Amino acid sequence: MNRRRCVRVAITVVCALSVLTSPALLNQAYAAPASPASPASPASPASPTDPPVAPRPFDRSLPPGADGKTPAADDSKLEAVRRKIDGLYGRATSATDAYNLAEERADNQSAELVRLAGEIVNGQVRIDKLKQQAGAAARAQYRAGGLPPEAQLMLTDDPQLFLDGAGRVQRGQKATRDLLGQMTKAQDDLTAYTKKAGAEWTKLEASRVKQAKAKKEIQRQIKAAKKIEAGLEKEERDRLLMLEQEDAAKAQAAWLSSGALKDINGEASAQGKKAIEYAMAQVGKPYVWGAEGPSSFDCSGLTSEAWSAAGKVIPRTSQEQWRLLPRVPLADMRPGDLIIYHDDASHVGMYVGDGSIVHAPRPGRHVTLTGAGSMVILGVVRPDK
Repeated sequence: MNRRRCVRVAITVVCALSVLTSPALLNQAYAAPASPASPASPASPASPTDPPVAPRPFDRSLPPGADGKTPAADDSKLEAVRRKIDGLYGRATSATDAYNLAEERADNQSAELVRLAGEIVNGQVRIDKLKQQAGAAARAQYRAGGLPPEAQLMLTDDPQLFLDGAGRVQRGQKATRDLLGQMTKAQDDLTAYTKKAGAEWTKLEASRVKQAKAKKEIQRQIKAAKKIEAGLEKEERDRLLMLEQEDAAKAQAAWLSSGALKDINGEASAQGKKAIEYAMAQVGKPYVWGAEGPSSFDCSGLTSEAWSAAGKVIPRTSQEQWRLLPRVPLADMRPGDLIIYHDDASHVGMYVGDGSIVHAPRPGRHVTLTGAGSMVILGVVRPDK
């Protein structure tokens, strides 16, 4: 009995050892337990021995230059757009000056026509008066029997009357010659005035045609520029303005480094101070072509109105301001003077001191302060010289 029990125990131990030493069971016993995948479970923090995380690629959808450190990769594209817009607005500015010049000439020609019309009316009145005098002389002769004074004189028998009559005849003949001369001159003047009025009318019509053509060109250029700007994102438009400002700052820095401002230390005149005060009060108002206030201005509209407020009437356009106003050397420039820009004198700003001007830049911008050397200077003029 005991022997049989011992055999069973031995067999049981042998079987247990066989099972425990099985390779499959050993592999399963020592494998790491698989953790269940759960989307809601938070990611465990990386240990110091974890490999570094690769940096996220640059997101091209970010606004150009939005990181504030690196210039936008497509600045070259925006720069090309800026040059195109500047070209369109530049041509619009030149056309604006042509429009203003045509308008000024039309106003002058209209005033000349009014003056000539007055001269024609006065000439006609004078001719009518001379005709009345000639008619009075003819009626007097008729009342005297129709005989001319010379014949009446020859018929007198009184020597004294003859002598007296001879004097009257001479005076009468002179008066007649004078009357006829005045009538001839008045008629010639009337003809000349009429002819000149016709020529002025032709010029006026030509100026109006030029004015309408310039206006159409302005609208076309501005429309094209606005269409390009409207196609840009807000971030791109902001960057475009930054590029403009950067270019202006570079040009101003170059101008200052040339020593151009070294000898400029003049003080504004009393009228110049008033002009500056007016111009500075317009900062922030929009540029509108052909406008001369009070709510908007173009470049020469601002300067002409500023000096008008100071009591000095100057030409309306930048080109006429350059052509007609007294010029001064750049080194003698003082606040209140006008700086004319570009080879075609198509832009003007008012010098306000410390190397700055106040000006109305272009369509789409506002009256602002900028560096006097931020554009190519043609020359300086002084309205109150």
